[in-house]
Amino acid sequence: MNRARIRVAAVGDVHLGTGSAGLLRPALARLPECADVLLLAGDLTRHGTLDEAAVVGAEFADLGVPVLAVLGNHDHHSDRQDEVAALLTGYGITMLEGGSATVCVDGHTLGVAGVKGFGGGFAGRCASAFGERLMREFAGHTADLARELRKALGELNTDVTVALTHYAPAADTLHGEPREIYPFLGSYLLGEAVDDCGADLAVHGHAHLGTECGVTPGGIPVRNVAQPVLGAPFAVYELAIPLESVAGRRDSPTA
Repeated sequence: MNRARIRVAAVGDVHLGTGSAGLLRPALARLPECADVLLLAGDLTRHGTLDEAAVVGAEFADLGVPVLAVLGNHDHHSDRQDEVAALLTGYGITMLEGGSATVCVDGHTLGVAGVKGFGGGFAGRCASAFGERLMREFAGHTADLARELRKALGELNTDVTVALTHYAPAADTLHGEPREIYPFLGSYLLGEAVDDCGADLAVHGHAHLGTECGVTPGGIPVRNVAQPVLGAPFAVYELAIPLESVAGRRDSPTA
């Protein structure tokens, strides 16, 4: 018997500018044939302007599948991130800035918890909230966003769960990047939130020279979907529905 599955398409770091209209649209037209949902892992714009965000919104609107997204550091560059998020919401994109959403697929549920995340580094080689105020703020920002991710994951009670971030929750998918910049590419605190709360998959972007596949310290699959890493408009990952969820629906009374 074939296991029921949910097909998750994902991409990040598309960096669309004002002249990028229609760049991805031909490839995105086939999404309903190969995926049930699309996740956008941040850095959707080049400089975080509203004109660029309007291009992003038009590019990813009305694709025939739900689209869920987080912002990245590029989307914050113009300090208009709240307006960017609101504009993208107006195009039908579900923005997950420290929140969660549930998508129904053929009677099953996919839960997605999302947050931008931040840097700080990984176990044994990481920043700490000590010393100068700016250093405390840097480390504290990561801790705050990791708590938001933990809370968002804890809200979900779905058949399968995905953690969506821009910054990396594990170092595995950074291989290929200079080790000197690992602290600016992600944080172990994001990975701890994923491992403690549980997820079937963690998806991130940001590391253009990194590696697609890795795992958290707790063994949860991690995928770096930065477009320069994928070399494609998006990747698709199939998540199996737990057998107990399939059996529970089969045994449930019908109206």
